[in-house]
Amino acid sequence: MEGSAAGGGEGGGSNSSGAYYGRIGLMVGLEIHQQLATGRKLFCGCRQDAGGEGAAVQPGGFTRSLRASRSETGGYDPAAVFEGGKSRTIAYRRGAAGTSCLVEEDDEPPHGLDAEAKRTALIVAAALGSRAFRELFPMRKMVIDGSNTSGFQRTMLVSQGGSLKVPAREGEDAAVHVGVQSVCLEEDAARLLGDSAGMREYCLDRLGIPLVEIALDPVRASPGMTRRIAVAAGRMLRATGRVARGIGTIRQDVNVSVGGGPVVEVKGVQQLEQLEKVVEFEARRQDGLNMIADRLRRGRAGWGEGGGVREEPSVSDVTGAMSGCSSKVVRRAVAGGGRIVAVRAPGFDGMLGYEPHAGVRLGREIAQAVRPYGIGGVFHTDELPAYGITADDVAAAAAAAGCRGGGDALILFAAPPAAAAAAAGRVVERLGQARRGVPAETRQAQQDGTTAYLRPRPGPARMYPETDIPPVAVTGGELGEAAGAAPPPWDETVALLSKRHGLNAQLAEQVLDSGRAGLLERVCADRRIPPNFAASAMCSTLAALQRREGLDAGLLDDSMIAEAFAMLADGRVTKDSIGEVFEGIMSGAARTVADAARAAAGGAGAAGDGEVSRILDELLAERSDHIDRAGERAIKPIMGAAMARLRGRAQGSDVSRMLAGKMRARLGAKKEKDGSVGQA
Repeated sequence: MEGSAAGGGEGGGSNSSGAYYGRIGLMVGLEIHQQLATGRKLFCGCRQDAGGEGAAVQPGGFTRSLRASRSETGGYDPAAVFEGGKSRTIAYRRGAAGTSCLVEEDDEPPHGLDAEAKRTALIVAAALGSRAFRELFPMRKMVIDGSNTSGFQRTMLVSQGGSLKVPAREGEDAAVHVGVQSVCLEEDAARLLGDSAGMREYCLDRLGIPLVEIALDPVRASPGMTRRIAVAAGRMLRATGRVARGIGTIRQDVNVSVGGGPVVEVKGVQQLEQLEKVVEFEARRQDGLNMIADRLRRGRAGWGEGGGVREEPSVSDVTGAMSGCSSKVVRRAVAGGGRIVAVRAPGFDGMLGYEPHAGVRLGREIAQAVRPYGIGGVFHTDELPAYGITADDVAAAAAAAGCRGGGDALILFAAPPAAAAAAAGRVVERLGQARRGVPAETRQAQQDGTTAYLRPRPGPARMYPETDIPPVAVTGGELGEAAGAAPPPWDETVALLSKRHGLNAQLAEQVLDSGRAGLLERVCADRRIPPNFAASAMCSTLAALQRREGLDAGLLDDSMIAEAFAMLADGRVTKDSIGEVFEGIMSGAARTVADAARAAAGGAGAAGDGEVSRILDELLAERSDHIDRAGERAIKPIMGAAMARLRGRAQGSDVSRMLAGKMRARLGAKKEKDGSVGQA
């Protein structure tokens, strides 16, 4: 049954080389959506709190039903028509107190534009060398999937033109400059809580948070280069110091095409690793669809538009013919009052299961195309008999559908009566598109890096002027202020931080990527904390605790990190125990830095020189026989035992220095004694 990826397939080898992407003519254009850290929403005074997955919502709420309406030009947007055709009820819940109001509920007109959001958008435009307009016109972008209570998203064009600098890597001659199409300021959408065939549920806490959208020119790029472009954009945005941080605060939509064909928009990429996989998968998918189309054109399939078989697909209800089928899917659908629909596809025999690249099949494309109608899977004759459908069942359905053999394929699916006709029409439409190659559409990024059909591409009828907000003027003073506040290019920022603190370029990049450059400045201000140690602890140590231990870095804020380093500067914790302090907070075992420091020190404070000396003397006495035999080789195990007893309450370098002195004195005394005995 179609609807899941499969391995293997013709041409399914490694296509990770740049030569492959150049050969298929891969073009990639990124749209970066970044939440701004203004503290409030774009058109009201509610505080920013996007919640997070699993965040609590308030009881109660309200419901809406949204439908497509005509634009000012008299047309309907195809994406809006598609979403409206699902006839779903949209339920809205409120998040934490103070995160939404009547503006988000569309029961009150929007308030004035947030000045800080406007200022940040102008700074971003200045950093990109993008020409800002002297007047911003709020527009409505029709969105009726439920993510906006009003049925539209408010957006305004801030600037056009400019470029994003992607620094050269080692071995490259020069940086790459990617053109900027536009910079926009807009509202974020509501947070999706759940989705079913008849109901979609959202939380209002994220709705209305200000976003800056940067649309970049399409470029010839491999998946790896696409990632580098996204990294450069993210670094530029973070360098402003005015954007939100964390999962979900930055998202990429990526437009992909191959061979000069139609553009496919993939929405909802949140991680760089996912972005690279999405571009790789989408390149293979589109290349595979073109290979399928080429086979269809050279074969007998197709109808209309010249050439091939002139007979169109036909749709039949074969519920009666399948009444004796033992398939659980079929039996369950029929028992629930559903219908078994058959689409006869002339000339498609062998083409629905053909797999030019791993996971790329026309049968899978058709299954995704009908999923929005509540249909969980599609059967076709390239994979039958299987799934409880026997050869006799296939023959009965084929006869009922009028299949004559000689190249006919049969597509079967179970559908609720209300959705059967629309789903069958979508199958016929998708079969027609197959002969032309890649259809222009919007797809959703999946966590594993694949993509799934979402809806048709939007058209020009989607946008129209906002009637509740007057145009917003941009003064010359605001443009000058934005130009002065724009961050320098990334490579200059890295070089400056490296020089100021004596960091290597890689560590400087890690500090800047973490967003803790300002924290590093504060920690190292009085010169008691070595910058290399502080930078490594802030980046490498924290990353290792997250990656290796799976701890929550969100529990450790910058003020806690600063407090831990202040305790280190005062001698209340040691370098060796900083990681344990961070671990105590990130694991939830300690709520304060002081508690974590006490736990790391075994409940005691830092050990003084006298205590360290006493512990070393005890160990030297306990291991005197071993020292006599091993000499200086005994230092290492004694050092390990000393640090275990001290439990991080003393610096390793101090303990090592004291132990070395004691060992030299002991071994010197023993040598002198042995020499005296020999003379006697």
